[in-house]
Amino acid sequence: MTTTSTTAAPTEAVATASTAATAGDAPALIRFRPTGLDAAPEVNTLLERLGLGPFAPEGLTAFGGRNDNWAGTTTRGQQVFVKTVARAPDGSRPEIDRALAFEASAARLPAGSPLRTPEHLGTDRDSAVSAFRLLRGSRSGSEVALDGDFDEALCREAGRAVATLHTLGTAGGASDGESGGEAPDPASAPAIDTAEAPLPPMRWLRAFPWSEVQDRSMAQIAAWKLVQDDTEVVAALHRLRERERTAPHTPAHCDLRFDQFLVHDGQLYLCDWEEFRLADPARDVGAFVGEWLFQATYSVFAPTGEPTSAKDAVALGFDLSHEEIVERGAAGLRRHIPRISAFWQGYTECRVPDPELAERAVGFAGWHLYDRLIATAQAHAVLNPVARAAAGIGRTLLLNPAGAVATLGLADPAVPHSAVPHAAVPHPADALAGSPR
Repeated sequence: MTTTSTTAAPTEAVATASTAATAGDAPALIRFRPTGLDAAPEVNTLLERLGLGPFAPEGLTAFGGRNDNWAGTTTRGQQVFVKTVARAPDGSRPEIDRALAFEASAARLPAGSPLRTPEHLGTDRDSAVSAFRLLRGSRSGSEVALDGDFDEALCREAGRAVATLHTLGTAGGASDGESGGEAPDPASAPAIDTAEAPLPPMRWLRAFPWSEVQDRSMAQIAAWKLVQDDTEVVAALHRLRERERTAPHTPAHCDLRFDQFLVHDGQLYLCDWEEFRLADPARDVGAFVGEWLFQATYSVFAPTGEPTSAKDAVALGFDLSHEEIVERGAAGLRRHIPRISAFWQGYTECRVPDPELAERAVGFAGWHLYDRLIATAQAHAVLNPVARAAAGIGRTLLLNPAGAVATLGLADPAVPHSAVPHAAVPHPADALAGSPR
């Protein structure tokens, strides 16, 4: 299990390259040196309470992400992944409670369910630490996508998994009791969260909080300015929120990205449930669509590894002409739309969506493009042309979601994707020809 993210890695983590780079091995992946366990004694305390034994120091590693985490073998030979999450300022643990609510709901899944998630071994709610079975040798969905291996078959499986998630029953009543280091009992697990999902942060559409400015790069502030200065986009986001409030709500992941998927032994897993709640299922569908659109308009231009210098990262895309951006962006869209269509096929095989879900999902895909470009701008001083192109596509989708449903492969599943006129494919790519305001 991994928790890779575009946010910064844990404070004490230092990047190291995997040594498995011999012929025939899986591609070398970036791992991190974890925070010392002497600074986090609650980790081994939980593992010993679960009867797994403490971590053996040899080979202990970590994955990228905003949360401290540890992956390795315990003294009793158990492969384990442990992570901790931050507490809220008032001392509550909403992320842990949401994750426990998911585990209680997922306990009802039958054997062979399309929704697979790494086995939850136990949680210490007091210290906000959770342990899971480590899927040794697994690859995150972001790594799989960058390597070109997140194919249509995997996308269809992802659609089936997300649809199954959206049909889950909810957990039992709220409880203030501790999990005691054991898997949550559905009868005593925290109630599923019904609070509105935090993104997009609507008050930030009017003004960026001064307290947040010092933690943002100049490129991130520029990205927010693209949103705030565009009255049509702001109005579209308000409309999307209103439609969300009246839409049927289901259990939903609400933080869906490629790096929340894992591929292990040829099977797809979905993980990281800290934002799990009752929400508009279009959020998850739109996020998956948005991930492919972001790949099409940004990642195809970016290096597959870390930039060799800050100058290389900032200069990305500045040597491309407007025509080249349009041509490459349109080609990327045409390449990825069949994957989106396969996801939708899998989704509709397992769940009948409400009539407006696809249109709302396109709107959320538009927001997702803004959200991802804001996140990836963290290390940059300026927005490059490719990032602005991604914002342009996001704008098009937000302003006219109905017009992109068929183009993006989210049409009525009874209509094969090949029946959609090929001339429609450049529709989102037309946004590349302009610039967000």
